[in-house]
Amino acid sequence: MAALGSTAGERAGGARTALEDRAVRLWLFFIAGLVLAMVTVGGATRLTDSGLSITEWQPILGAIPPLTDAHWQEAFAKYQEIPEYHLVNKGMTLEAFKAIYWWEWSHRFLGRMIGLAFALPLAVFWFMGALRPGYPLKLMGVLALGGLQGVIGWYMVKSGLVDRVDVSQYRLALHLTVAFLILALVLWLAFDLGIPESAAHRGGLATLPLLIVGGIFLQVVLGAFVASLKGGLVYNTWPSMGGALFPHDLLAIEPWYHNPFENPVMAQFNHRLIAYAVVALVAVEAWRMVSAQTGGARRFSAAVLVAGVLAQAALGIWTLLEAVPLGLGIAHQAGAAILLALAVRHLHVTSRR
Repeated sequence: MAALGSTAGERAGGARTALEDRAVRLWLFFIAGLVLAMVTVGGATRLTDSGLSITEWQPILGAIPPLTDAHWQEAFAKYQEIPEYHLVNKGMTLEAFKAIYWWEWSHRFLGRMIGLAFALPLAVFWFMGALRPGYPLKLMGVLALGGLQGVIGWYMVKSGLVDRVDVSQYRLALHLTVAFLILALVLWLAFDLGIPESAAHRGGLATLPLLIVGGIFLQVVLGAFVASLKGGLVYNTWPSMGGALFPHDLLAIEPWYHNPFENPVMAQFNHRLIAYAVVALVAVEAWRMVSAQTGGARRFSAAVLVAGVLAQAALGIWTLLEAVPLGLGIAHQAGAAILLALAVRHLHVTSRR
């Protein structure tokens, strides 16, 4: 590590080239693409109820799937010990178990691959002195957050192995939010590499674009509660909820303050409200960009953001009206990650240029 630090320090004085900045930037965009794939596969894992199919956490050996019939029978026997099997999937065949197992294994395997795809090039870039000043520490922070995400993932799965047939909605929300946070951080660091260092060090973030990013993060948290509580399967109507603006069972749980986190009706209601708020914020931002006659890059970024938020809102409504079929559910989760990327890009354009 000392050698890495000294090498980076020796070249911090300006020998780093634009080509090296470009290489690091492309690598970070590749990592962002992998994180997007991870979010997408995670959505499929949740929607197919596959998340509890692997009942152990083995960071190294777990990368190897069952290779023989005996190994498959052993994995299936472990699954048959948890409540989900007895209360939801009693009588499941081995072939059906393999289908859900592969989703969860793929999700975990992709997480391992992201860790390697991040750590190994980071070490090489650091050794070569190809990183901008401050980037080694920032990237090590993202790597540590990725490791923590793996722990959070197991913490989430563990909640569904005893006394319940699904994972805790609180832990699912934490897991999904951290995934989106990693995506945002990686993209921000990549965007900074596309501008001069002096501009990248400029302080302050544009207020309204920052609010939009914050609103999307809040929507991700609420979406996790909708997903975990099966809130997408109640009131499959729009714009009303069963013909009412405020459904009668919005506060069905006592005490009342449990409803946002335990009641699928309120979870969906809140998800709708924040969606409207995010759309409104983006519309105001687009109007602000046009009326102020700002630079073309900012106006174009705002226009793309408008298109993204409208597409995601339409996709969300479609998903709700169809009672969350697998394809639409996966697309909606992936769309949220893409919308966050567009919002982070707009925040960068309006703050750094």
